[in-house]
Amino acid sequence: MSRAELVIAWSRGWARSRGVPALVNIPGGLRLDIGRPGHRRRYVLHTWDPDYLREIGRNISTPGTWLKIDCAAEELSAALPPHWQMFETSYLMSAPLRPERVDVPPPYLLTVGADQSRVVTATIRDRSGETAASGRLAAAGGVGVIDQVETAPGHRRRGLGTAVIQALTDHAARQGVRLGILAATDDGRALYRTLGWTSHTELATAFIPEP
Repeated sequence: MSRAELVIAWSRGWARSRGVPALVNIPGGLRLDIGRPGHRRRYVLHTWDPDYLREIGRNISTPGTWLKIDCAAEELSAALPPHWQMFETSYLMSAPLRPERVDVPPPYLLTVGADQSRVVTATIRDRSGETAASGRLAAAGGVGVIDQVETAPGHRRRGLGTAVIQALTDHAARQGVRLGILAATDDGRALYRTLGWTSHTELATAFIPEP
């Protein structure tokens, strides 16, 4: 897949995972009408030039608007006026999906299930039933998009994040999904690399704060 195709596929899977009802095609990318406090609307661009970014930056002033662009953070920051704030850069990654052995250290227990929209959630709980780690996977356009992989602070460095990723990729592969895509944080990127994921591009992010 090209970088543009990866960005589009990731955006569609992210929208399914987050329950965003519709995506709108715009020049160079997509618009997601999210409608949530602090995150009203999101623009995701895979194709752009500096003039286009400057035009977007000038013309959009609605608080709660986000931009996610296939570019370096420095390029996006240079194109935007002061009412935009930069946010953490993420990294678009992909990997072939194959059935996996899932290693969950005791005494933790893993459950994997899908909701009515067929978004898959992997949850690891401790012996008291509290959630120690979790993650989601949404199929879109023939790929599986992994989203919201999180480990609770008191349960980190025990391999639980790895187990969640293994569980999601195993489930997707057994359903016939052959390619996984995700957007990793800078910290998460190192973990995904050890699990065989390849980094393709930076996704620079900016937003207009909402009071």
